[in-house]
Amino acid sequence: MAGNVTSLFRSGAHSPSMAALTREGGEGAGPVDFCIPCNPYFPTPAMMETMASRLKDIITFYPSSADTITAELCQLLQLPPQAVAMGNGSTELITWIDHLLVRESLAIPVPTFGRWTDQPMETGKRVDMFPLQESNGFALDLAQYAEFIRKRGTRVAVICNPNNPDGGFLHKQALVQFMDAMADLDLIVIDESFLEFADAEAEPSVVQEAMLRPNVIVLRSLGKNFGLHGIRFGYMVANPSLAGKVRSMLPKWNLNAFAEYVVFMLKEHGAEYAQSLLQVRKDRLEMASQLSVLPGLTVYPSQGNFLFVRLPVGAEGTVVRDRMLTEHRILVRECGNKIGSSSRFLRLVVRPEVDVRRLVSAMEQVLYGSRRGAAVPELGNGTSYSSGTAAVDRLVSETNGAGMQLAQAVGMGPVPGLAAAPAMGPGLAAAPAMGPGLAAAPAMGPGLAAAPAAGVGMPLPVAGPPAGMPMPAAAPVLQQPQPMVAQMQPPMQPAMQAPMQMPMQAPMSMPPSAPAGPTPTGVPARGGLTAAQVRGMTAPAPPAPELAPAPATGWPNAQSWPNAAGMGQAG
Repeated sequence: MAGNVTSLFRSGAHSPSMAALTREGGEGAGPVDFCIPCNPYFPTPAMMETMASRLKDIITFYPSSADTITAELCQLLQLPPQAVAMGNGSTELITWIDHLLVRESLAIPVPTFGRWTDQPMETGKRVDMFPLQESNGFALDLAQYAEFIRKRGTRVAVICNPNNPDGGFLHKQALVQFMDAMADLDLIVIDESFLEFADAEAEPSVVQEAMLRPNVIVLRSLGKNFGLHGIRFGYMVANPSLAGKVRSMLPKWNLNAFAEYVVFMLKEHGAEYAQSLLQVRKDRLEMASQLSVLPGLTVYPSQGNFLFVRLPVGAEGTVVRDRMLTEHRILVRECGNKIGSSSRFLRLVVRPEVDVRRLVSAMEQVLYGSRRGAAVPELGNGTSYSSGTAAVDRLVSETNGAGMQLAQAVGMGPVPGLAAAPAMGPGLAAAPAMGPGLAAAPAMGPGLAAAPAAGVGMPLPVAGPPAGMPMPAAAPVLQQPQPMVAQMQPPMQPAMQAPMQMPMQAPMSMPPSAPAGPTPTGVPARGGLTAAQVRGMTAPAPPAPELAPAPATGWPNAQSWPNAAGMGQAG
């Protein structure tokens, strides 16, 4: 039975469904889910009971049209319906964005959500993958990303904020300046699927700014926020012309009756939803603290409802995943099949404290046995990326997803016509001139570097670090978040300063083993795929300037519904 369950993970790029795992696992409840990133506190039990009592009517009759359901959602979120298109999950919208608006090429930082790399390649587009450096905590430097886009000649740029799987966060001002600097691109997509779990900024969304621009789409998920992945509903916001182009291609009944029922009941449960987000943020901090106690485990700062962790040296992710499931009935997301990641990384969804205690106990047993310090052995053959689609796998292996031969991309010298990116000075990221006769704009303030104009004369910011763990105690200055590497000490308290890299103490009375610590730049876990191998270069990012901590706040009015557009509340 255990072999049947673990075999489900070897058939595609995404984790198997809970239904499939439950079928193969036999009788009893399914595993504790640390894999699928959704809200564990919403809907409330009372809401679930109400839906259950209406089940017969919900599944018997046709739903209303998508326009009717969209209008109700827009009234709730204070968005103009003509600027919104609802899809059967955000994946449906990604598919139509690719078919309608991506002509030839798309740039995306990796690792990231797999459909942003696989979908365009399945339709023959060139995907330019910009690797997030492990040595820099997977932080996205927007100036370097913009330079990469210009040198590649990419026509569509995608940014996930927070990013999946690492939870990296970009502040609103930096994203707005990036959108203005890239105004000449065919399209810019800001995927905010996990943004409502962030607390590094009071109003982090760029939805309102997107509606004013001709080439920007903001993508939002409802299933993740509402804890209802099975319903399959999400939405995009753009200027009316762009939104209408996508909306015109969607089926009239692309949203099901469950989606309609939930959307129409939400107006009565805004306070419960806002409270659920606050609880997830609190749990994220506590979960990071508990995981950081495990020796050799690195916990990266996250603003999503998940944590990205690097396993101790010698641990192999697929082995850890399979043992966690078969021995402890806990489901985790091993990230070896994500481009730009390797099997040394797991993504762990934020869950209530009682579940986290079970997770930490199980990981102690799997990683160290009866004593901490002896990691599980690696597999001899390692793992490699698989999208679940043969054509995509072939494109990745032969052309590196960007139209260049893999031999040229990895250690075989520069590709003709593509200059290597210049090294960035400490704290400054100066992008090259984006057009003739355009002068460099002055610096915009602390933490922003003067960058040459990029088609519209807007300077780019130096990408600061992703927002770190939310901190209850205010600190005068927040240094760049660094991953937390645990050592044999008591658990960290929630009121901690920015995560710090701490050397692991040698385990006592244990056989000698390789010291724990960051993977050397350019050296993957055995058989794994590093971000540097995707692009074929490794260049540590410059140190970022200091940032003052943003207030960790929830929605301004917990009694009203969260305002997606960042505009004033009605009446």
